[in-house]
Amino acid sequence: MASLNQLQQYGVSFQIKVMSSLLKHKEFLQNINDILDTEMFDNPAHKWIVGEILRYYYKYHTTPSLDALQVEVRKIENEVLKVSVIEQLKETYKSANEDREYVEQEFSSFCKNQQIKKAILNSVTLLEKGQYDDIKYMMDQALKAGQEKSIGHEYEKDIETRYREEERAAIPTSWPHINELLMGGLGKGDLGLIFGNPGGGKSWMLVNLGAMAVQRGHTVCHYTLELSEYYVGKRYDSLFTGIDVQQVHKHRGAIEEAVGKLKGKLVIKEFPMGKATIHTIEAHIQKCSDLGYPPDLVIIDYVDLLKSKTKSIDPKDAIDDVYTATKGMARELKVPIWTVSQVNRAGAKDDVIEGDKAAGSYNKMMIADFAMSLSRKRQDKVNGTGRMHIMKNRYGMDGMTYSAKISTNNGSIEINPDSLNDDELTFDTSTPTSGSNKPFSSGLDRDEKAYLAGKFFELGL
Repeated sequence: MASLNQLQQYGVSFQIKVMSSLLKHKEFLQNINDILDTEMFDNPAHKWIVGEILRYYYKYHTTPSLDALQVEVRKIENEVLKVSVIEQLKETYKSANEDREYVEQEFSSFCKNQQIKKAILNSVTLLEKGQYDDIKYMMDQALKAGQEKSIGHEYEKDIETRYREEERAAIPTSWPHINELLMGGLGKGDLGLIFGNPGGGKSWMLVNLGAMAVQRGHTVCHYTLELSEYYVGKRYDSLFTGIDVQQVHKHRGAIEEAVGKLKGKLVIKEFPMGKATIHTIEAHIQKCSDLGYPPDLVIIDYVDLLKSKTKSIDPKDAIDDVYTATKGMARELKVPIWTVSQVNRAGAKDDVIEGDKAAGSYNKMMIADFAMSLSRKRQDKVNGTGRMHIMKNRYGMDGMTYSAKISTNNGSIEINPDSLNDDELTFDTSTPTSGSNKPFSSGLDRDEKAYLAGKFFELGL
């Protein structure tokens, strides 16, 4: 395919998108830094921006941060150039990514052609001198220019990248203490899993996670395979307004006011359980991206209800395949994914749900980056209480259990940051009696003890 001879022929908008990719995507900069030349750009502000990108990359082996660019902009003595650079940087950071792949491929081809043209012109002198080996070497280098150069995370060079917050781009949860355990939240390519018993509030937790992300300005794709997309929307309405989900339809004004304050975008999509596959979700994500809404966070309620692409007779193998594909999609799209899963019958009776109570396949725990469980027995549902247990955490400590206040009326969920000790976990009230070695028994069953624990939490005791 033919390409244009000068970068100016592509237009200003194309050049803005090129700089946007250079600033936002390290892999693109890594591949073309050796064939990128500031002289390709005619705008002095563009020359300055590209020059700073290259200087920063050669020193730190990554793209420059906005903070670093702001410091360098302040050093510009020419006021006219400074104003122009600031305006062009604003346009660059606002640039959408809807045709990023095309822009990067076309610009790479343009740069390669420029290198080949330069090699051909320089070879004329070498040809007159009979230096054929030098001509061959020059042409080989020109043809290799711009090739894929990423070999992975280069430990010695990538120190700056390693400690950049935006590299992991963690999206926080609604619960500050969980964010601390997750080093800020779930990051790009991470899979978060919440276990719980039926009707325990797992879906409400996903709504909380999606709501926090949207409030912070992120784009969220919430996929539901159990509830209708309209009812899930009402749950978000209820959480944003604080009005009971059964009454929220009577308060359109409050809903419109709450929605008007949101900084991000929420897309809720319903798929039939047992028929949709992970490829169905991938196709929808691609459609959203094509329309200018690439998701920052994906929520699936829930992965167990997706159909496996394999024809395995063993249900366990089918579940493992779906979870593996989900984790693979998270890594490939570089987005965090939250989902939920049921516990088995034995786990539904436990005060604290451990990892061995996962329904279907224990391998879910192995695949997930972060897993926690929500235990809510009969009395908990009456009292609006529960216990959150950290089952697995690749980013910090796990094994702790926290008490929680949970309202399934409007989705409000609060997690106490103080972990429960062993006595509180088992609700053991036994103490030695006077003149006896036998323990004292409260005479309460486990549900009654859970009820009391919930009341203590409500009172702050």
